[in-house]
Amino acid sequence: MGHFLVVGILVIVMAVLTYFGLDAAGLMPVGASAQAVSIDWLWNLEIIAISFLFSLIVVPMVYSLIVFRRKKGETGDGEHIEGNSTLEIAWTVIPLFIVLAFAYLGAYSLGVTRRVDPNALVINVKAQQFTWTFEYPEYGIVSKELHMPVNKQVLLKMESADVIHSFWVPEFRIKQDVVPGRVTDYRVTPTLIGDYKVRCAELCGASHAYMESPVIVDSEVTYNAWISDQAAIAAEAAKTPEGQGKLLTVRNGCIGCHSIDGTRMTGPTWFGLYGANVELTDGTIVVADDAFIAESILNPKAKEVAGFSSSVMPPYALSEEEISNIIAYFKTLK
Repeated sequence: MGHFLVVGILVIVMAVLTYFGLDAAGLMPVGASAQAVSIDWLWNLEIIAISFLFSLIVVPMVYSLIVFRRKKGETGDGEHIEGNSTLEIAWTVIPLFIVLAFAYLGAYSLGVTRRVDPNALVINVKAQQFTWTFEYPEYGIVSKELHMPVNKQVLLKMESADVIHSFWVPEFRIKQDVVPGRVTDYRVTPTLIGDYKVRCAELCGASHAYMESPVIVDSEVTYNAWISDQAAIAAEAAKTPEGQGKLLTVRNGCIGCHSIDGTRMTGPTWFGLYGANVELTDGTIVVADDAFIAESILNPKAKEVAGFSSSVMPPYALSEEEISNIIAYFKTLK
Protein backbone atom coordinates (compact mmCIF):
# COMPACT_ATOMS: atom_id res chain seq x y z
CA MET A 1 0.00 0.00 0.00
CA GLY A 2 2.91 2.30 0.73
CA HIS A 3 4.11 2.08 -2.87
CA PHE A 4 0.70 3.15 -4.19
CA LEU A 5 0.64 6.14 -1.85
CA VAL A 6 4.13 7.28 -2.85
CA VAL A 7 3.42 6.82 -6.57
CA GLY A 8 0.10 8.67 -6.21
CA ILE A 9 1.78 11.66 -4.57
CA LEU A 10 4.56 11.68 -7.18
CA VAL A 11 2.01 11.54 -10.01
CA ILE A 12 0.17 14.57 -8.63
CA VAL A 13 3.40 16.53 -8.11
CA MET A 14 4.69 15.60 -11.58
CA ALA A 15 1.36 16.52 -13.20
CA VAL A 16 1.30 19.95 -11.53
CA LEU A 17 4.92 20.66 -12.50
CA THR A 18 4.31 19.52 -16.08
CA TYR A 19 1.19 21.69 -16.43
CA PHE A 20 2.84 24.83 -15.07
CA GLY A 21 5.95 24.13 -17.16
CA LEU A 22 3.92 23.89 -20.37
CA ASP A 23 1.91 26.96 -19.40
CA ALA A 24 5.09 28.97 -18.72
CA ALA A 25 6.50 27.91 -22.11
CA GLY A 26 3.94 30.15 -23.84
CA LEU A 27 3.03 27.63 -26.54
CA MET A 28 0.14 29.75 -27.83
CA PRO A 29 0.38 33.26 -29.30
CA VAL A 30 -1.77 36.02 -27.83
CA GLY A 31 -5.50 35.46 -28.28
CA ALA A 32 -6.93 38.25 -30.43
CA SER A 33 -10.51 37.18 -31.09
CA ALA A 34 -13.67 36.38 -29.17
CA GLN A 35 -13.51 32.83 -30.57
CA ALA A 36 -10.03 32.39 -29.04
CA VAL A 37 -11.52 32.51 -25.51
CA SER A 38 -13.49 29.29 -25.93
CA ILE A 39 -10.71 27.56 -27.86
CA ASP A 40 -8.05 28.51 -25.27
CA TRP A 41 -10.33 27.32 -22.46
CA LEU A 42 -10.64 23.90 -24.13
CA TRP A 43 -6.90 23.87 -24.87
CA ASN A 44 -6.17 24.51 -21.18
CA LEU A 45 -8.33 21.55 -20.15
CA GLU A 46 -6.51 19.36 -22.65
CA ILE A 47 -3.13 20.46 -21.28
CA ILE A 48 -4.31 19.50 -17.77
CA ALA A 49 -5.39 16.06 -19.05
CA ILE A 50 -2.16 15.60 -21.01
CA SER A 51 -0.04 16.56 -17.99
CA PHE A 52 -1.88 14.06 -15.78
CA LEU A 53 -1.74 11.20 -18.31
CA PHE A 54 1.94 11.86 -18.99
CA SER A 55 2.68 11.69 -15.25
CA LEU A 56 0.46 8.64 -14.79
CA ILE A 57 2.60 6.73 -17.31
CA VAL A 58 6.09 8.08 -16.65
CA VAL A 59 6.08 8.17 -12.83
CA PRO A 60 5.06 4.50 -12.21
CA MET A 61 7.45 3.37 -14.97
CA VAL A 62 10.46 5.21 -13.54
CA TYR A 63 9.50 4.30 -9.97
CA SER A 64 9.30 0.61 -10.89
CA LEU A 65 12.65 0.71 -12.69
CA ILE A 66 14.29 2.12 -9.56
CA VAL A 67 12.46 0.44 -6.68
CA PHE A 68 11.70 -2.99 -8.17
CA ARG A 69 14.89 -3.52 -10.14
CA ARG A 70 16.74 -6.78 -9.70
CA LYS A 71 19.20 -6.35 -6.82
CA LYS A 72 22.73 -7.65 -6.92
CA GLY A 73 22.78 -11.33 -5.93
CA GLU A 74 19.09 -11.98 -6.72
CA THR A 75 18.65 -14.96 -9.03
CA GLY A 76 15.05 -16.03 -8.46
CA ASP A 77 12.00 -15.33 -10.59
CA GLY A 78 9.78 -12.34 -9.94
CA GLU A 79 6.40 -12.63 -8.27
CA HIS A 80 3.74 -14.18 -10.53
CA ILE A 81 0.75 -11.85 -10.90
CA GLU A 82 -2.55 -12.80 -12.56
CA GLY A 83 -4.67 -10.31 -14.53
CA ASN A 84 -6.95 -7.91 -12.66
CA SER A 85 -10.39 -7.68 -14.30
CA THR A 86 -11.48 -4.76 -12.11
CA LEU A 87 -8.43 -2.72 -13.12
CA GLU A 88 -8.87 -3.56 -16.80
CA ILE A 89 -12.54 -2.54 -16.74
CA ALA A 90 -11.65 0.69 -14.90
CA TRP A 91 -8.95 1.77 -17.35
CA THR A 92 -11.34 1.08 -20.23
CA VAL A 93 -14.50 2.71 -18.89
CA ILE A 94 -12.96 5.81 -17.24
CA PRO A 95 -11.03 6.94 -20.38
CA LEU A 96 -14.18 6.32 -22.44
CA PHE A 97 -16.14 8.77 -20.30
CA ILE A 98 -13.27 11.26 -20.43
CA VAL A 99 -13.23 11.06 -24.25
CA LEU A 100 -17.02 11.55 -24.37
CA ALA A 101 -16.72 14.55 -22.03
CA PHE A 102 -14.08 16.15 -24.24
CA ALA A 103 -16.20 15.40 -27.32
CA TYR A 104 -19.07 17.33 -25.73
CA LEU A 105 -16.79 20.21 -24.72
CA GLY A 106 -15.34 20.28 -28.25
CA ALA A 107 -18.82 20.43 -29.78
CA TYR A 108 -19.77 23.23 -27.38
CA SER A 109 -16.61 25.18 -28.26
CA LEU A 110 -17.32 24.70 -31.98
CA GLY A 111 -20.83 26.05 -31.48
CA VAL A 112 -19.47 29.15 -29.73
CA THR A 113 -16.88 29.63 -32.48
CA ARG A 114 -19.47 29.44 -35.27
CA ARG A 115 -22.16 31.50 -33.53
CA VAL A 116 -23.83 33.73 -36.14
CA ASP A 117 -24.13 37.50 -35.87
CA PRO A 118 -26.74 38.65 -38.42
CA ASN A 119 -25.01 42.06 -38.60
CA ALA A 120 -21.59 40.61 -39.44
CA LEU A 121 -19.39 42.50 -41.90
CA VAL A 122 -19.02 40.43 -45.11
CA ILE A 123 -15.62 40.29 -46.84
CA ASN A 124 -14.92 38.07 -49.85
CA VAL A 125 -11.60 36.23 -49.82
CA LYS A 126 -9.96 34.76 -52.90
CA ALA A 127 -7.06 32.33 -52.48
CA GLN A 128 -4.81 31.25 -55.31
CA GLN A 129 -1.22 30.21 -55.75
CA PHE A 130 0.34 32.07 -53.97
CA THR A 131 -1.64 35.06 -52.81
CA TRP A 132 -4.71 36.27 -50.91
CA THR A 133 -7.11 38.91 -52.24
CA PHE A 134 -9.79 40.63 -50.14
CA GLU A 135 -12.90 42.28 -51.56
CA TYR A 136 -15.29 44.52 -49.65
CA PRO A 137 -18.46 44.13 -51.78
CA GLU A 138 -20.38 46.82 -49.90
CA TYR A 139 -17.82 49.44 -50.89
CA GLY A 140 -16.38 48.11 -54.16
CA ILE A 141 -12.89 47.83 -52.65
CA VAL A 142 -10.28 45.19 -53.47
CA SER A 143 -7.15 44.97 -51.33
CA LYS A 144 -4.08 42.83 -50.67
CA GLU A 145 -4.47 43.60 -46.96
CA LEU A 146 -7.29 42.39 -44.75
CA HIS A 147 -8.59 45.27 -42.63
CA MET A 148 -11.12 44.47 -39.90
CA PRO A 149 -12.84 46.61 -37.25
CA VAL A 150 -12.29 45.60 -33.64
CA ASN A 151 -15.16 44.02 -31.64
CA LYS A 152 -17.33 43.37 -34.71
CA GLN A 153 -17.96 39.95 -36.18
CA VAL A 154 -16.58 39.51 -39.69
CA LEU A 155 -17.86 36.86 -42.09
CA LEU A 156 -15.20 35.84 -44.60
CA LYS A 157 -16.69 34.14 -47.66
CA MET A 158 -13.69 32.30 -49.06
CA GLU A 159 -13.04 30.75 -52.47
CA SER A 160 -10.03 29.10 -54.10
CA ALA A 161 -9.12 29.61 -57.75
CA ASP A 162 -6.92 26.53 -58.02
CA VAL A 163 -5.99 24.08 -55.24
CA ILE A 164 -6.90 23.64 -51.57
CA HIS A 165 -5.57 26.40 -49.34
CA SER A 166 -6.14 26.99 -45.63
CA PHE A 167 -6.83 30.37 -44.00
CA TRP A 168 -5.00 30.66 -40.68
CA VAL A 169 -4.31 33.60 -38.40
CA PRO A 170 -2.71 32.01 -35.29
CA GLU A 171 -3.89 34.82 -32.99
CA PHE A 172 -7.51 34.18 -34.05
CA ARG A 173 -7.04 30.43 -33.36
CA ILE A 174 -9.46 29.37 -36.15
CA LYS A 175 -8.16 27.58 -39.23
CA GLN A 176 -10.40 26.90 -42.22
CA ASP A 177 -9.73 25.16 -45.54
CA VAL A 178 -10.48 27.06 -48.75
CA VAL A 179 -11.65 24.54 -51.34
CA PRO A 180 -11.99 24.98 -55.13
CA GLY A 181 -15.57 25.00 -56.38
CA ARG A 182 -17.26 26.03 -53.13
CA VAL A 183 -17.62 28.99 -50.78
CA THR A 184 -16.32 28.44 -47.25
CA ASP A 185 -17.53 30.59 -44.35
CA TYR A 186 -15.15 31.80 -41.65
CA ARG A 187 -16.49 33.87 -38.74
CA VAL A 188 -14.25 35.83 -36.41
CA THR A 189 -14.67 38.72 -34.00
CA PRO A 190 -11.30 40.50 -33.50
CA THR A 191 -10.84 41.84 -29.98
CA LEU A 192 -7.30 43.19 -30.01
CA ILE A 193 -6.12 46.08 -32.22
CA GLY A 194 -2.88 45.22 -33.98
CA ASP A 195 -1.09 43.83 -37.04
CA TYR A 196 -1.19 40.11 -37.77
CA LYS A 197 -0.62 37.79 -40.72
CA VAL A 198 -2.78 35.28 -42.52
CA ARG A 199 -0.84 32.21 -43.57
CA CYS A 200 -1.76 29.33 -45.82
CA ALA A 201 -1.75 26.23 -43.62
CA GLU A 202 -2.22 23.71 -46.47
CA LEU A 203 0.73 22.76 -48.69
CA CYS A 204 -0.33 24.32 -51.99
CA GLY A 205 2.77 24.39 -54.20
CA ALA A 206 6.38 25.51 -54.55
CA SER A 207 5.87 28.96 -52.97
CA HIS A 208 3.44 27.85 -50.26
CA ALA A 209 5.73 29.22 -47.52
CA TYR A 210 5.43 32.74 -48.93
CA MET A 211 1.63 32.81 -49.15
CA GLU A 212 1.12 35.47 -46.47
CA SER A 213 -0.85 38.70 -46.30
CA PRO A 214 -1.16 41.42 -43.63
CA VAL A 215 -4.20 41.39 -41.34
CA ILE A 216 -4.85 44.71 -39.65
CA VAL A 217 -7.37 45.06 -36.83
CA ASP A 218 -8.32 48.74 -36.49
CA SER A 219 -10.46 50.81 -34.21
CA GLU A 220 -13.83 51.66 -35.72
CA VAL A 221 -12.70 55.22 -36.52
CA THR A 222 -9.47 54.10 -38.19
CA TYR A 223 -11.26 51.35 -40.11
CA ASN A 224 -13.90 53.76 -41.44
CA ALA A 225 -11.17 56.20 -42.49
CA TRP A 226 -9.35 53.41 -44.37
CA ILE A 227 -12.56 52.38 -46.13
CA SER A 228 -13.21 55.99 -47.19
CA ASP A 229 -9.65 56.38 -48.51
CA GLN A 230 -9.74 53.11 -50.44
CA ALA A 231 -13.17 53.85 -51.91
CA ALA A 232 -11.92 57.24 -53.13
CA ILE A 233 -8.80 55.63 -54.65
CA ALA A 234 -10.89 52.97 -56.40
CA ALA A 235 -13.32 55.57 -57.75
CA GLU A 236 -10.45 57.70 -59.08
CA ALA A 237 -8.67 54.71 -60.64
CA ALA A 238 -11.82 53.58 -62.40
CA LYS A 239 -11.84 56.80 -64.43
CA THR A 240 -8.85 55.77 -66.58
CA PRO A 241 -8.06 52.57 -68.56
CA GLU A 242 -4.76 52.07 -66.73
CA GLY A 243 -6.50 52.54 -63.38
CA GLN A 244 -9.10 49.93 -64.29
CA GLY A 245 -6.32 47.63 -65.44
CA LYS A 246 -4.55 47.97 -62.10
CA LEU A 247 -7.76 47.13 -60.23
CA LEU A 248 -8.21 44.04 -62.42
CA THR A 249 -4.73 42.76 -61.57
CA VAL A 250 -5.43 43.16 -57.87
CA ARG A 251 -8.90 41.63 -58.07
CA ASN A 252 -7.59 38.57 -59.94
CA GLY A 253 -4.64 38.07 -57.59
CA CYS A 254 -2.02 38.65 -60.32
CA ILE A 255 0.32 40.63 -58.07
CA GLY A 256 0.79 37.59 -55.87
CA CYS A 257 3.11 36.18 -58.55
CA HIS A 258 4.20 39.25 -60.58
CA SER A 259 6.03 42.23 -59.12
CA ILE A 260 5.69 45.80 -60.40
CA ASP A 261 9.14 46.98 -59.23
CA GLY A 262 11.50 44.44 -60.80
CA THR A 263 11.59 42.08 -57.80
CA ARG A 264 11.83 38.44 -58.86
CA MET A 265 8.79 36.40 -57.89
CA THR A 266 7.25 33.15 -59.12
CA GLY A 267 6.19 34.91 -62.34
CA PRO A 268 7.99 37.45 -64.57
CA THR A 269 8.04 41.03 -63.31
CA TRP A 270 5.87 43.60 -65.09
CA PHE A 271 8.31 46.43 -64.49
CA GLY A 272 9.62 47.59 -67.86
CA LEU A 273 7.98 44.61 -69.55
CA TYR A 274 5.96 46.39 -72.22
CA GLY A 275 7.97 46.75 -75.42
CA ALA A 276 10.97 44.84 -74.04
CA ASN A 277 12.63 41.82 -75.64
CA VAL A 278 11.67 38.63 -73.82
CA GLU A 279 13.51 35.32 -74.06
CA LEU A 280 11.28 32.24 -74.18
CA THR A 281 12.04 28.74 -72.93
CA ASP A 282 12.86 27.59 -76.48
CA GLY A 283 15.52 30.28 -76.81
CA THR A 284 13.61 32.57 -79.17
CA ILE A 285 13.26 36.29 -78.51
CA VAL A 286 9.89 38.04 -78.78
CA VAL A 287 8.73 41.57 -78.13
CA ALA A 288 6.29 42.05 -75.25
CA ASP A 289 3.70 43.91 -77.30
CA ASP A 290 -0.09 43.96 -77.09
CA ALA A 291 -0.46 40.60 -78.85
CA PHE A 292 2.11 38.85 -76.63
CA ILE A 293 0.57 40.16 -73.39
CA ALA A 294 -2.97 39.29 -74.51
CA GLU A 295 -1.90 35.77 -75.46
CA SER A 296 -0.06 35.33 -72.15
CA ILE A 297 -3.25 36.22 -70.27
CA LEU A 298 -5.58 34.02 -72.30
CA ASN A 299 -3.16 31.10 -72.82
CA PRO A 300 -0.18 31.32 -70.41
CA LYS A 301 1.45 28.14 -71.73
CA ALA A 302 1.56 29.29 -75.35
CA LYS A 303 4.84 31.20 -74.94
CA GLU A 304 6.64 30.64 -71.65
CA VAL A 305 9.30 33.07 -70.48
CA ALA A 306 12.70 31.49 -69.83
CA GLY A 307 13.21 30.68 -66.16
CA PHE A 308 9.49 30.58 -65.37
CA SER A 309 8.34 27.40 -67.11
CA SER A 310 7.55 25.78 -63.75
CA SER A 311 5.19 28.61 -62.77
CA VAL A 312 1.52 27.72 -62.56
CA MET A 313 -0.71 30.42 -64.07
CA PRO A 314 -4.34 29.71 -64.94
CA PRO A 315 -5.83 31.17 -68.13
CA TYR A 316 -8.08 34.19 -67.55
CA ALA A 317 -11.26 34.64 -69.56
CA LEU A 318 -11.12 38.43 -69.79
CA SER A 319 -12.84 40.62 -72.36
CA GLU A 320 -10.91 42.56 -74.98
CA GLU A 321 -11.60 45.79 -73.09
CA GLU A 322 -10.28 44.33 -69.83
CA ILE A 323 -7.11 43.06 -71.52
CA SER A 324 -6.67 46.46 -73.19
CA ASN A 325 -6.94 48.13 -69.77
CA ILE A 326 -4.32 45.79 -68.29
CA ILE A 327 -1.96 46.55 -71.19
CA ALA A 328 -2.51 50.27 -70.57
CA TYR A 329 -1.49 49.68 -66.95
CA PHE A 330 1.63 47.77 -68.04
CA LYS A 331 2.70 50.76 -70.13
CA THR A 332 2.90 52.87 -66.97
CA LEU A 333 5.29 50.45 -65.23
CA LYS A 334 8.62 51.90 -66.35
